[in-house]
Amino acid sequence: MGEIAQQVGIIVGLLAASFAGPLLAIGFLVARKRRARARRRSPVAIDLLRSPGHTIREQLDEVGIDVLTNVFLLMLIPLLALATFLAQSHLRGLQGMMPLSPIYVVLVLSFVAVMVRKLWRAGGQLDKLKAGYDAELAVGQELDQLMRQGAYVFHDFPADGFNIDHVVIATTGVFAVETKGFTKPNRGLGRADATVAFDGKVLKFPTWTTKEPLEQAERQADWLAKWLTSATGSPVYALPVLALPGWFVELSGRSNVNVYSGRQLSQLLRSRGAKPLSDQDIQRVAHQVQQRCRTVAPKYSDKEKAS
Repeated sequence: MGEIAQQVGIIVGLLAASFAGPLLAIGFLVARKRRARARRRSPVAIDLLRSPGHTIREQLDEVGIDVLTNVFLLMLIPLLALATFLAQSHLRGLQGMMPLSPIYVVLVLSFVAVMVRKLWRAGGQLDKLKAGYDAELAVGQELDQLMRQGAYVFHDFPADGFNIDHVVIATTGVFAVETKGFTKPNRGLGRADATVAFDGKVLKFPTWTTKEPLEQAERQADWLAKWLTSATGSPVYALPVLALPGWFVELSGRSNVNVYSGRQLSQLLRSRGAKPLSDQDIQRVAHQVQQRCRTVAPKYSDKEKAS
């Protein structure tokens, strides 16, 4: 009985020693953050508007935390298994532990394989999110220039279960802009590797074709038009727009969706198919969109402290 208690004590001591440092470090950081918030108060008393790629940035943060956690576990768990094996070997003898060694090896290798697979997938997800975030920022910066022409520009508009990347409101109409950050092939063909052809039905990229972004842009514009019509009490039409920053767009047909490269967005307010708004309609529409986009709590706000 005393030998078993000694064995359990050694194993518990090893586990405590392994976890004590990380747990203390995490606890210290959390306590310091809460203390800093308790002593500070944001000068901003209202929620902020969402910035370009707000949702993608939050997803990047979440995936980054998952990656750090998995890397930490990948380093820690095999060491803990080895320490446990050595502790038991010390008490029971190495010969007594040899029959259990294959079980330890299989468990550790299985854990490592699962974690490496998770990290590989997370790496691909991070690459995709980063490309999407860069595209959102690029399109957002181009659209912000339209405010000099009197347009209202909002980013990352939260809808029902999805987000509309950008909403532009001007005298020429309402525009629902969907952004796609598609990466380019690197075949050494120059402009040909960065050109997408649009015949009015499908998007033809250098190595693949798709029409899904067009359908998505049309669905989102239709939802926005219905929501604005209900919110303002007046009929509102939203023109679907697809932005492909970094690509050269060659048009050979017409569609309900207007397709632009990033640089071409300076011509957005002159898009074919938009329906003009009166000044009064613009104010009503902009007000409704702004209220829905103002969801970002300032740092050290009362909401954060309360949570």
